[in-house]
Amino acid sequence: MEQGNLKVLRLHEHPQYLKPCCELINDEWPRSETARMMSLQASCDKLPTSLILINDTKLLLGHCKLTAIPSIPESCFIETVVISKLMRGRKLGSYLMRQVEQYCQDVLKLKMLHLSTKGQEAFYAKLGYEECAPVSIYGTGVTYSTPQNISIKIQNPVPENSNTQAGPQPPPPPPMPKPDRLAMNNTITSTKTYMFKYL
Repeated sequence: MEQGNLKVLRLHEHPQYLKPCCELINDEWPRSETARMMSLQASCDKLPTSLILINDTKLLLGHCKLTAIPSIPESCFIETVVISKLMRGRKLGSYLMRQVEQYCQDVLKLKMLHLSTKGQEAFYAKLGYEECAPVSIYGTGVTYSTPQNISIKIQNPVPENSNTQAGPQPPPPPPMPKPDRLAMNNTITSTKTYMFKYL
């Protein structure tokens, strides 16, 4: 994964870049250093994997994280794509994305990629990504059909006592709270644009 003076490396094989990588990402999307470091230290040969872009002077230029999508095993989710603010406008983002795609195809043997973005739709469209329905990197999947009926029928109701006792009966229990819209629809609501690409 070399071109000229650029290299794309797996972060977990080069732990000296953990702290600079944490600072690079937090400069764009602030988060606690502890949480960010835990996320970066989870990088491994399978997924999740953090890939970094460096130059011949070993300067960290960019980062990208790949995460499994449980419901789509032939794809992965590209997240935390960032290029150092001082190095933007030099096509490094496009270079990093092409190398990430090659890695996913050659090493991870994937057939497609997914991502979400807010404001960078044109950049990803130039790289061949198209809009798609939201995907979840949690659980086993998300259904995009009609709302599901989540009412539960009692299979074995408690039999009524035939020996009715004299006196007032207790009031009925309060009604169950209504489930929120996310649980009812079983869909993801997001302000981000989800995109995908076949490899």
